[in-house]
Amino acid sequence: MGRLLASVAGLPARSKALAAGLLVAAIAAAGIAYALGRDARVPLFVEPLRAEQVSEVVERLAAWNVPFVALADNVRVDASRRNDLLLRLSLAGVPHAHVVSSAEALEKAGPLTPQAVLDAEQRAGLAGDLELALRGVAGIEDARVILAPGRPATFADEPPTPTSASVRLTLRSGAAPPRDLLAGVRTFVASAVPGLDPKRVVLLDDRGISLGDESASGDLGTQLETSLQSALDLAFGADATIVRVRVARDARTREVHDVRREPLGGRAIVAATSDERYANEKKHFTRTRADEERGSAVHDERVAVAPGATERISVAILVDAARALDLVKIRELASAAAGLEPQRGDAISVQAVAFRRPSRPVHALAYTALGYAATFAPAGFAIVGVLLAVRWCARPLGTALAARATAHRATATVAGLAPADVRLRLRGEPPYVVAAVLSELPTPVAAAVLEAYPAAERGEIVRRMATTLPPAARSLLRES
Repeated sequence: MGRLLASVAGLPARSKALAAGLLVAAIAAAGIAYALGRDARVPLFVEPLRAEQVSEVVERLAAWNVPFVALADNVRVDASRRNDLLLRLSLAGVPHAHVVSSAEALEKAGPLTPQAVLDAEQRAGLAGDLELALRGVAGIEDARVILAPGRPATFADEPPTPTSASVRLTLRSGAAPPRDLLAGVRTFVASAVPGLDPKRVVLLDDRGISLGDESASGDLGTQLETSLQSALDLAFGADATIVRVRVARDARTREVHDVRREPLGGRAIVAATSDERYANEKKHFTRTRADEERGSAVHDERVAVAPGATERISVAILVDAARALDLVKIRELASAAAGLEPQRGDAISVQAVAFRRPSRPVHALAYTALGYAATFAPAGFAIVGVLLAVRWCARPLGTALAARATAHRATATVAGLAPADVRLRLRGEPPYVVAAVLSELPTPVAAAVLEAYPAAERGEIVRRMATTLPPAARSLLRES
């Protein structure tokens, strides 16, 4: 290190300035590279997430083309977009609440844990396993399962309580699960719980309507709207149509009186005969008519119609104009699926409108390349600046180092020689080389060698030696 500092101190003023500039440029480039490489993102969630929750969030952010850094228990995003992303994830229902599985519920059980606690933990874990399995079923966004264990009869005249289960399903927007799917859910839950009959599994949606129950079919308008929306989503894709159905009810109480007469024995109810006679000589005209009642069965029926009968159904379908769908086909299909009756006054309206959608990032290649260029531009400029500085300083610095090496070799060669021999060996060397060599020789020898040089060349050598010699040597050289 001492020799290196001495070598740097022996450089000319210009070379020192170039070396200092190069050092400053290297430090600046290192600082810029550190600032660009430092992760300025912030955690998206305050509380740590589970592994399955991190997977859900990562999948949704990747679908939205949002830059992020995935961690073991969280996700780091740009601080300026954190609030917006939290709102979008909340509206999408991501991430789902953590569900305790059987393995997690029983991992804390010990040999002294009471059997009642073990049974409760086992039921909770089994319910969690069922909820996780139902999340992957098409049309089901989330599920909540409650298992009620069976209980034997306490008294002889009391029947036992069978095992039952309640399942609340959160359906995707516009999804209408078919009856086969509901039957499959019942069978799936019943098969996982010992002693559970599928008839004892109750399915409920978020509106509080029992799914698959004929006695609780719900509102007709809601059913038609859900059914039509589901069919259109499957045919044309999600967010292509919006369906609204209104069912008008008759609030009047009416009574229908119906009287019907039916013949007996397959014959007509009444038989009529007529006889007409005319006497010409006396001009006498007679007419007789006879009706025969053969008997009939009379049915008198009075029906009271309660209020709430369907009076009129109106269907409105909004179609995204950007999709360019066939409105005539949509109208015909929707009319047939809803069972509309024009004679009753049912109506359907299908219109193409421009949907208002949030702006989405453009995935064009040019914009992507521009984004990468903007990200790496500062580091690129710093690297180019360092390379230019190196190129600008390389030649002067190389020349100075080469001169220093030549001076060291010349010094080793002339060490121990007489002043005349030294002057002979330094013939043809430039002044800075001669100055560097004489700086390493004893002062009397250097003064004697300088005496052999012409006055002009001697002054140039002394000027270059003035920065490296001690004050006493400088005065001696000036006197000589």
